Amino acid sequence: MKTSTFLRLALVGVAVTAMAACAPRRAVEGAVPTAPTGPQYPTAPTAPVTGTPVGSVMPGSEQDFVVNVGDRVYFDLNQYQIRPEAFARLDAQAQWLQRYPQVTVRIEGNADERGTREYNLALGARRAESVRNYLVDRGIPAGRIDTISYGKERPIAEGSNEAAWARNRNAHTAIVSGAPR
Repeated sequence: MKTSTFLRLALVGVAVTAMAACAPRRAVEGAVPTAPTGPQYPTAPTAPVTGTPVGSVMPGSEQDFVVNVGDRVYFDLNQYQIRPEAFARLDAQAQWLQRYPQVTVRIEGNADERGTREYNLALGARRAESVRNYLVDRGIPAGRIDTISYGKERPIAEGSNEAAWARNRNAHTAIVSGAPR
């Protein structure tokens, strides 16, 4: 019985440590934020964000969303705050979702391969929640948006280098229902 109690306490300790590691850092008052100086981070595809269908894309379809709006935003290392360059993409997502109120989405939070499974699941969850909150703040009903974290389990780029890691630190907006196929 003592072993069982010890094991439970150890698991709680691990969970608390993982969550604490993802906690936001306080900004120093009066400090001026600086742009990251590391590697170039991936940008979303350069498709227009006007919502105008391209070619034979059916308006309101998943393909319309991916091609004309964009379904992914990227994050800095160990961060879940939305980067300024992602605002236009997320604003376009909000406009598209307002135009098609029958559509529901799932925000999938992802992380790169570094860090423990628990840490990356917690970080992915915070990334997904950041995107969800942004869309809700722009008028999308919270009931239309689910979130899930895949942590480091579903990489979109293979490799163990800065370029792959930068691509894998993302939140993906996936259409769940309501869009024509």
